[in-house]
Amino acid sequence: METIDDSPTSIPFTVQQCRWDGYALLDSGGGRKLEQFGESILVRPETKAWWQPARPELWPRADAEFRNNGVWRLRNREQARSWSIPLKQLTLEARLTDMSKHVGVFPEQEPHWRWMVPRLQAMKNPRVLNLFGYTGVASLVAASAGAQVTHVDASKPSIAWGRQHQSLSRMDDAPIRWLLDDAFKFVAREVRRGHQYQAILLDPPSFGRGPKGEVWKVEQQIVQLLDQLKQLIAPGSAMVIMTLYNLEASAFMLANLLGDAFQPGRLECGELTLRETHAGRILPLSLFARWSRDI
Repeated sequence: METIDDSPTSIPFTVQQCRWDGYALLDSGGGRKLEQFGESILVRPETKAWWQPARPELWPRADAEFRNNGVWRLRNREQARSWSIPLKQLTLEARLTDMSKHVGVFPEQEPHWRWMVPRLQAMKNPRVLNLFGYTGVASLVAASAGAQVTHVDASKPSIAWGRQHQSLSRMDDAPIRWLLDDAFKFVAREVRRGHQYQAILLDPPSFGRGPKGEVWKVEQQIVQLLDQLKQLIAPGSAMVIMTLYNLEASAFMLANLLGDAFQPGRLECGELTLRETHAGRILPLSLFARWSRDI
């Protein structure tokens, strides 16, 4: 059986797991997952959960379930449509929004937040660019670590949701710029302006549209975007985190992309996962690669 070469030139592969008291994956299987966000227990679709549930007796405890017709079915009449979840010093708002299975928080991303905080704290006045930033949890984590953050997303509701996270966390004075913009066009303007950042976070969708209908296809545009982004990385200590939710992709593919754009530096890649609290099985959710340079 072939193994991955562990020579100094190889790329470390790691499986990252969420460590967050405000969240738990209770069980998964049958194309669904049973999760606890704060006090609420939810059932959501999960295409990667091919196996059968290990603890079927737990599922009737769910307060709400996202159905195939795109509507949340409330099993518990007292279940609120929005509620607060603590994340260290932050307070986040989870929501049940019809036509979307997402609740505003991606707990599998917690290892990224944990990884970048000490690195940002070791920098002097770091500037962070968060592209495709969604509801801004990473932006708030970065700001709490002392960074000036530029948050870019093409969805007006997502940015409003991020501002709500900021308000609930009592971080209204935090240096975060919330920008409704097309990521590709914004980066091109930043290159022309000569702006630079110590950290870049990007979580591009496989397909999307900008605020003016701009079409984004990751396989067609990611190389060009990274070529632009390498011009925005400041000298000295720096880092780039890239995450991708795509069944056809590979973590090593992402590492190769970052390696081509940002060498020299350290590369690592892997999967962001959740571990079931009862059966202990690992649910893989997304791929990632991280590049860093320490000075």
